[in-house]
Amino acid sequence: MADSTNVSIRMDVELKKQAEELFSDLGLNMTVAMTMFLRQAVRSQGIPFEISRAPNAETVAAMMEADKIAYDPNVKGYSNLNDLFRDLKA
Repeated sequence: MADSTNVSIRMDVELKKQAEELFSDLGLNMTVAMTMFLRQAVRSQGIPFEISRAPNAETVAAMMEADKIAYDPNVKGYSNLNDLFRDLKA
């Protein structure tokens, strides 16, 4: 092994705990897992997994609810804020 160095990172306590449990189940420790990640990143010259802005389950559920409301003929719509606020005050 070449010369080694220490790296210090900050992360959420619960995330660290969950990662350590996962890596332990896989027979790894945090150092080995991070080294694997970094080697793969260098090898691929990028992040070694897809990163996207895909919405989480809660956001997907909210989007589906909004679509349902938007197309529900029983839901009253407003073309201006004054009408909306008038009904809210009523």
